[in-house]
Amino acid sequence: MTPIRVVAFGGGHGLSASLRALRRCVPELDLDITAVVTVGDDGGSSGRLRAERGGLPPGDLRQALVALAGDHPATRRSAALFQHRFAAASDLAAVTDAAGRAGAGGAAADSLAGHAVGNLLICGLMELLGDPVAALDHAGAMLGAVGRVLPMSRQPVGIEARVRGADPARPDEVRTLRGQHQVAVTSGRVESLRLTPAAPAACAEALTAVRDADWLIFGPGSWYTSVLPHLLVPGLADAIVSSSARRLVTLNLVAEKETHGLSLADHLDTLGRYLPELKVDMVLADSTAVGDPEAVRRAAESLGARLVLAPVAVTDGTPRHDPAALGAALVPVLGADR
Repeated sequence: MTPIRVVAFGGGHGLSASLRALRRCVPELDLDITAVVTVGDDGGSSGRLRAERGGLPPGDLRQALVALAGDHPATRRSAALFQHRFAAASDLAAVTDAAGRAGAGGAAADSLAGHAVGNLLICGLMELLGDPVAALDHAGAMLGAVGRVLPMSRQPVGIEARVRGADPARPDEVRTLRGQHQVAVTSGRVESLRLTPAAPAACAEALTAVRDADWLIFGPGSWYTSVLPHLLVPGLADAIVSSSARRLVTLNLVAEKETHGLSLADHLDTLGRYLPELKVDMVLADSTAVGDPEAVRRAAESLGARLVLAPVAVTDGTPRHDPAALGAALVPVLGADR
């Protein structure tokens, strides 16, 4: 029996949750998992590396790799290493030798502060191998990854949004915010979104994965900065529309800063707004977070989808997807024809 080929789109913690859930489906379903990851991050460690060295921001790529890491103790240790962040030199125990070595080395140590080890490794591999896809494949082998991680484009992109009320003192003013971080933390309402450059070239390997897929999965995740950017890459959007795969949207549990004021139904409406040709087969939502499901059901139906409700959140009250519960909800969906 051929494996079920699944392509998951996104970035950051939302994609990580989706990939961890898909991994949990593997014992019951033979899945071939590919993650296609946004490349617009300009904050934190990724933003620093992107500004200083150029190339793709590695943070979201790292998160996806770690989510797919194998279960062998050695690969789990490697995954922990990828996630380890260097502390600031001032937080480290001082080396009190007569030569004052700690003071002499403090500036160099501080240059590493906040960087995740995996970000540095991925950047090093991209420089060494000269190609981000080869670098990610090598990093995946280091982690025993159960699946493949690809960038949506081999070139980094910028994210820009026209936002109303970005300045709380001027609630009716519309201004342009530039950069993923600025868009992600805005308290205003995003009215339009675009990439710079406007038409980045899609990663060829990602296009092949989409063409050959049985399922395409969008979300959960930051809607404007992790999910929608894939629909703004012309080649990728065309591949998504023309693919014979079925399409699943996993909705968030709560609105984030960048989607403050948007209902879950509004989240679905934005998919159709940015890619009108998109047709969806199923929408998966948490049975508690969805509240009154009728508006969400109507929005799902406008995309051609059926709404599936399931308890997919962690039980401690925090707005996080539980990989085990999400995986349990995905098994009957992805394996319906098996």
